Amino acid sequence: MQQPHYEEKKKMKTLVLSEIFPPKIGGSGRWFYELYSRLPIEEYIIVAGDDENAVEFDAKQDINIIRLNLTMSKWGIKSIQGLKDYIRLFFALRKIIKKEKIDIIHCGRSLPEGLLCLMVWKILKIPYLCYVHGEELATYLHSREFTFLTKLVFKEAKQIIVNSKNTEKFLINYQNTTMNKISIINPGVDTKYFYPAQYDIDIKQKLGWNKRSVILTVGRLQKRKGHDFAILALKKIKEQVPDVLYAIVGNGMEMDYLQTIVSTNKLDKYVQFMKEVDDDVLLDCYQQCDLFLLANRECDDDIEGFGMVLVEAQACGKAVIAGDSGGTYETMIPGETGIVVNCTQPDLIADAVSKLLKNSQKRKKMGEKSVEFVRKNFDWEVHVKKAKQVFLEINRK
Repeated sequence: MQQPHYEEKKKMKTLVLSEIFPPKIGGSGRWFYELYSRLPIEEYIIVAGDDENAVEFDAKQDINIIRLNLTMSKWGIKSIQGLKDYIRLFFALRKIIKKEKIDIIHCGRSLPEGLLCLMVWKILKIPYLCYVHGEELATYLHSREFTFLTKLVFKEAKQIIVNSKNTEKFLINYQNTTMNKISIINPGVDTKYFYPAQYDIDIKQKLGWNKRSVILTVGRLQKRKGHDFAILALKKIKEQVPDVLYAIVGNGMEMDYLQTIVSTNKLDKYVQFMKEVDDDVLLDCYQQCDLFLLANRECDDDIEGFGMVLVEAQACGKAVIAGDSGGTYETMIPGETGIVVNCTQPDLIADAVSKLLKNSQKRKKMGEKSVEFVRKNFDWEVHVKKAKQVFLEINRK
């Protein structure tokens, strides 16, 4: 008698553990939401960090979400508070694991989620896979404790998922014993939601842009994102494109510093800080801007692991410009859908932006190619199919 296929014999029950998850803002959280909300609801349970807007958000979702206070003041185990938090969360997870009959855990980061999963593996023998995004590895290198702990997490992980080839390379350099258990799954984009739209002066006026030529950046205000040099580049850009406006969507620790740069250089009328906006406004920004810029650079070993915003902008038919550090090369076809530039000097940013802003035909051609490229390579249907296969292969091990 023929044996039943593995998938028919047993459906694996997976717990997805991530402190960063919508409605909390963060690229990794959005990635997990978009991916796991498209997988079978009966096979996946999300254990996510709490948020003041979580109740309202969760009520609208067709996914299994359990909220825990996953915020920890200390990620290490040297401090008493850190140990207490890990022990508290271990017992909370153990309760969920037993109740839901969990077979495997997918953890959103190596710290703190990964260390929790390592505890679960050692005590309950529930295996785990770990996501690595790239930029966090550089941060861990500055701490002997974090480096030691993350290497333990990676050593015991059943599989490691990275968001780009660049992150894979970084991880292998960080710990070469991981090379045989790495899978690459890029973040995806919903091309039915992110799509090109016609020029709309009413929307532009509502955004405060009017008829100006708009450069858009979306992302947390972090040094490596390059907002500071992009702002300084405006001194030269405005000489070539007098009606230029640099719209910045996002918030973060660099806000005061960036506002100081703007005022010191008398660029107030050329920069718009939009802070955090809702999804509908963000879509309008992508669709109505003239050019998307992510002037990322390496800062104190901190890099851009991938650059999901570059994919979203291209899905909306926009040419993009990005820095030449991290995984941004993998988000575009350099020279055809976007341009990769050394963003360590404002003048280099200014030259690239000015040339593209003044060439509407080239931007249009690049934008059309961008839509085709993203739909073929980054649509969620493509990534969900790949993720299912990766998870199935991991479960079989």
